[in-house]
Amino acid sequence: MRSIRLLAAVIGILLLAACGSSATEEAAPAPASTTVAVGNADALVDAKGMTLYFTDQDTSSKLACASNACLQFWKPLTVTAGQTPTGPEQVADKLGTLKRPDGSMQVTYDDKPLYTFTLDKTSGQVNGNGLTDSFDGTSFTWHAITATGAAPAPATSEPGDEMGGQYGY
Repeated sequence: MRSIRLLAAVIGILLLAACGSSATEEAAPAPASTTVAVGNADALVDAKGMTLYFTDQDTSSKLACASNACLQFWKPLTVTAGQTPTGPEQVADKLGTLKRPDGSMQVTYDDKPLYTFTLDKTSGQVNGNGLTDSFDGTSFTWHAITATGAAPAPATSEPGDEMGGQYGY
């Protein structure tokens, strides 16, 4: 009987953890030591080493990726209000923030709002580079951002890649 209760408690905890995140949940702020770093191939990464992206459709005055559908896949890189984003000398002077519709402060690089991609599961992955998708009638094109601000060329599709670089969430 005791083992059944323990098993039920473990299952309950796992279910709560699985349901605990929502599409509107903001990305956890990076540690104060560094918000943005430079990873492989000059790509910018967050404090966890996850590739950072921007979309052509966002501007420094209007965030196109603001719907729950978009935010389910693209997590804004945020800092605590009043915190200045930090990074290595080569990128630090181009880092800034802008206020999101939910009041959180999103990190920008060269005025481009930065996101991580939920389908990048480990550091160094760039599954979102060159990706096109659509949410709430807006088509987006996403790019991994580099320290020079330019997007690296997207990976070419391998034979058998039916999606041709596009995700059909």
